[in-house]
Amino acid sequence: MNSRKAESENTLDTLKLAIKAALSRQIKYLVVASTGGDTALQAIGLVQNTGLKLIVVTHNTGFSKPGEQQFDPKIRQEIAASGGTVYTGTMVLRNIGSAIRSQFHYAETELINATLRMLGQGIKVAVEIVAMACDAGLIPPEEVVAVAGTGQGADTAVIIKAESSNRFFDIKICEIIIKPYQF
Repeated sequence: MNSRKAESENTLDTLKLAIKAALSRQIKYLVVASTGGDTALQAIGLVQNTGLKLIVVTHNTGFSKPGEQQFDPKIRQEIAASGGTVYTGTMVLRNIGSAIRSQFHYAETELINATLRMLGQGIKVAVEIVAMACDAGLIPPEEVVAVAGTGQGADTAVIIKAESSNRFFDIKICEIIIKPYQF
């Protein structure tokens, strides 16, 4: 993954690789992180007529500002009309840990976050959105393809054996399809 490419170009390349991997392995679900909706729009355009079920996972409401949802409601409607699902829920590795950290300056979830980030921010987000989607009953505990990113857009795609957050350590990263080079 070329970190110098425009983020939208990385997103398109990442989504195409993710979809190709899902189809070649007969994986049924594509789980995509999207903050405002741009990555989700690109994904829904690419999954049409593939048989893949698109699950878009957003930031929780209040992530940046109390009561504010960053995901565009018009894009949410467009995804739903195209057969995809947009899920907004509690972020498994952030919310309660952030509250504890801000109050007590330490939270166990920070250890998990830091460990996953050793492989890249996109890997951490991919694992988190798969747990969230599984918690919500939107994906079964089976192999799925997850797409996430480091900043804006997507630059990471992985095959993950999904599991719910109460079985977090049963989640398995099966294959890294693409991720940015880090040093």
